Amino acid sequence: MSDQRDDKTYWLDDRRNVRKIVWALVIVCAALFAADGFYLKYSYFTVEKVFGFYAIYGFVMCVGLVLLAKLMRKILMRDEDYYDGEDGDD
Repeated sequence: MSDQRDDKTYWLDDRRNVRKIVWALVIVCAALFAADGFYLKYSYFTVEKVFGFYAIYGFVMCVGLVLLAKLMRKILMRDEDYYDGEDGDD
């Protein structure tokens, strides 16, 4: 076998395509946030009537999950050779 590297380029390797995806996501999120004002809400709690409540709540909870995962990583992280045998002969 030869030692040649696989020089294929994929469509996500181009920064312009990644930027297009990010901007498309931003536009969709903004449109959904704006759409919150165009339908009737039957809410149980008063706070649910706030414009964009579910979008804001979802964003805050997503950020909270990421921060919690970073904290859990510090607590649960093990050394690279944690599962190696005590004598290292495995």
